[in-house]
Amino acid sequence: MTRSTLAALGAAAALALAPAIAHAGPAEHGSQKTHGHHKTHGTRGHGHAAKATDLRVATYNLSLNRNAPGQLVADLSTPDNAQAKAVAEVIQRTNPDVVLLNEFDFEQGGRAVDLFRTNYLQRSQNGAGPVRYPYAFVAPVNTGVPSGHDLNNDGRVGGGDDAFGFGLFPGQYGMVVLSKYPIRTKDARTFQHFRWQDMPGALLPDDPTTPQPADWYSREELADLPLSSKSHWDVPVVVGRTTVHVLAAHPTPPTFDGPEDRNGRRNHDEIRFWADYVTPGQGRYIYDDEGGRGGLNPAEHFVIAGDYNADPLDGDSYDGAIHQLLDNRRITDPLAASAGGAEAARLQGGANLTHRGDPRYDTADFADGAPGNLRVDYTLVDRRTRVRDAGVFWPVQADPLSRLTGVFPFPTSDHRLVWADVTVR
Repeated sequence: MTRSTLAALGAAAALALAPAIAHAGPAEHGSQKTHGHHKTHGTRGHGHAAKATDLRVATYNLSLNRNAPGQLVADLSTPDNAQAKAVAEVIQRTNPDVVLLNEFDFEQGGRAVDLFRTNYLQRSQNGAGPVRYPYAFVAPVNTGVPSGHDLNNDGRVGGGDDAFGFGLFPGQYGMVVLSKYPIRTKDARTFQHFRWQDMPGALLPDDPTTPQPADWYSREELADLPLSSKSHWDVPVVVGRTTVHVLAAHPTPPTFDGPEDRNGRRNHDEIRFWADYVTPGQGRYIYDDEGGRGGLNPAEHFVIAGDYNADPLDGDSYDGAIHQLLDNRRITDPLAASAGGAEAARLQGGANLTHRGDPRYDTADFADGAPGNLRVDYTLVDRRTRVRDAGVFWPVQADPLSRLTGVFPFPTSDHRLVWADVTVR
């Protein structure tokens, strides 16, 4: 598997609050949409007002990560970057009301987010209608943050593998929530610093060369090591009279390790965090970065969004990792699908031919030899929310929009945008 790896803004005001950062967006609220969907990948228009309780939510690992700090800002400073234009067009074609962007580098000040909105999303790409997101939430992540420890036990301290989350610099592979609806910034919760060892029954990795259990990390390392390889965010979005909590994350890929399976176990527990957070009585141990304790109020609406790097049936994830969400009695799986995913698995062959999962549900185009294409990106909703439609933006090759997904080297990302249309009451 690849290494897929704040503020509610007023019309003219810019606000910065620790730890989240936000900047002024366009003046209008921009919460209009139409209900016509392309049969394959959910494209829609921009001009017909929808009911306030109808919402399209999406997640998109758009691979706008770069190899050095400042590179993303430089690339987005003009409207001419080919990859940024292509991923912006995918967003314009699907036109979500709220979208989580994974692998969007974090930098202090949030300038990259502003540039992406201004230079790309708010400009028509190949005739697609501009899309405006007046509200954005962005906060620091653990990727690339030096731990000061030898976390991979190779005898050296330093580099991406010894960071709190794999990354070459702080903020690489960050994330952003964009919204057409107001964000209750003061009520947002981040869990960047929640320690892995503070999760009851955590699957802490074991050093197979010693008789002691769960001893891959030293006591000193566990005292510093967060659960989140990036972060976990609870971002409340106000939709009419209802608040929808966008639960955003990007767990580490369950690979790039050894028999201790430190990444696979961490991926499992990063996923478990949201299962406990939304299940009454299960999240009492949870604390946020401001010291607030407990999980989500059972009366609240939520959507779980992100690249979770775990397929229900195939790939390298720890047994049952994503089923902690898919089988949770509080959660509905909209089962987003595409014809393009099924076509790609058939044409690419390789590992895809041995997969147990239905390729219609695949969301990522990974190496054909291993692991093959997988379902790793999700928009899951609470059971009280009615799902009207769902899809994966993966056009078949005969569709002109397949130029936006393509094959390796991809014009956009090896992941596909996943969306769900819901009605909240």
